Amino acid sequence: MKLNLTLNLDEVSWPALLVDAAGVVRRANPAAATLFGLPPEGGASFAQDLWAPDNPGTALAYLQKLSGPTPPQPLRLRTPQGASVAFQATVANLIREGAKLWLLQLCPVGPPGAKAGTPGAAAGGGTAAEEAAHQRQKLDCALQLTRTVALDFNNALTSILGHASLVLGKMPADHPWRGSLVEIEKSAEKAAEIAQDLAAFSRQEKEPSARATGDLNDLVRRTVEVVKVSAKADVRWHLALEEQVYTVTFDEAKMQQAFVKILENALQALGGGGRIDVRTRNVDRTEPESDGGVPLPAGSQVCIEFVDSGEGIAPEVLPRVFEPFFTTRKDARHRGLGLAWVYGIVTNHGGSVAVSSQVGQGTSVRIYLPARRQFVRGRALKTDDLTGTQTILMVDDEDLVLTMGRMILTSFGYRVLTANSGPKALELFTPAPDAVDLVITDLVMPNMSGRELLERLRAVRPELRVICSSGYARASGQEDVHYLKKPFTSQDLLRKVKQALE
Repeated sequence: MKLNLTLNLDEVSWPALLVDAAGVVRRANPAAATLFGLPPEGGASFAQDLWAPDNPGTALAYLQKLSGPTPPQPLRLRTPQGASVAFQATVANLIREGAKLWLLQLCPVGPPGAKAGTPGAAAGGGTAAEEAAHQRQKLDCALQLTRTVALDFNNALTSILGHASLVLGKMPADHPWRGSLVEIEKSAEKAAEIAQDLAAFSRQEKEPSARATGDLNDLVRRTVEVVKVSAKADVRWHLALEEQVYTVTFDEAKMQQAFVKILENALQALGGGGRIDVRTRNVDRTEPESDGGVPLPAGSQVCIEFVDSGEGIAPEVLPRVFEPFFTTRKDARHRGLGLAWVYGIVTNHGGSVAVSSQVGQGTSVRIYLPARRQFVRGRALKTDDLTGTQTILMVDDEDLVLTMGRMILTSFGYRVLTANSGPKALELFTPAPDAVDLVITDLVMPNMSGRELLERLRAVRPELRVICSSGYARASGQEDVHYLKKPFTSQDLLRKVKQALE
């Protein structure tokens, strides 16, 4: 029987096995096939070929006692050379074409090939770099499993919500079971929110088109101001930002989410008050280095550091702070996704996260993001800085947006031309292309899209400065195209215009 699995485990770096009720390995991903010497399409015996004798009980008994997704648990398996390798095994039950199967994802807790009882075979036995590498591998295992669970969970919830809403739509308002169906629908919607949380922090797409070159100092300032609103008055804040910060390409919304999560944890750690320091600095390395076991590549980066004077993190807890669902908070509503979310966002940007802490002496969280050695503006724009006299052509098929944009920009000194379509914009632009200093265009418009309009405008004037705007479409990723996401505030518009014109 050929299994049609939707699990994409062939490209991951950790071993994964699919085992049936008879203990036969039905499939091994490339990492497992290499480590255990197995044929990829299966056929080996889990009990005879892989089960290490120092495990308690038998292989089949181990499988039979597992029902439903399990938390990571210790397991030892044999390599062809006879070595007993220690793993943390995450197990999920599957039903495929009527067959009951167990999916085992195996995260080594010691260097691959380490024998039982040798240094590094258990957590804490290796070097700091080895421990950090194993911890990252465990996190990647958890993220992969979470993506799989979120996908299946969402599919199931889609069916539940679809059928519930269909029945509710046809059910009389006074039907005695209507109240129960409404509660089912509410519960499914709540579960869908959780599934979206899981998918969001575990997502690994690089999304280059969702990113733009921005000022990390400006984002740090704005994030701190947002968080300070809900913070206690006795919290002291201190910002020490690099005067001329390197240029970083990032998704502003996601990176702000990461900063907020870290600051929320810092406030939680302070309890009765204390101090939070936020720093940025440029970093240049000629050779790879490490920060607390976290490898950092050679090249240029920007480091954003968050330091609190709170209670600190116990040594036995510190290695687990990025694990999904792990939390020391007593609040039952807290799902333990905060720092796991941070890890996912930062690593998806090609960056790294390091944490150091001592009990009673506070915690430091350091985010490293790849950067170019080009400087962006290192100070916040004041209201007087947002004024200008240039001519701006604003294009949008929504007249309300055009009216709003014209009112804001003209009140700050700009001359504004408006067009509610691409052809209209070309009519205004073509007679005097050099008279327009900046074009702001919606990306999604009928008849002629914003991208098509920009191509035609730049055929006439290649160096034209532009800002692309949309509620869901993304900019093209070109370095000279600024992106303004709808909805935007007047300050967002004015800052983006100023940056584009500079």
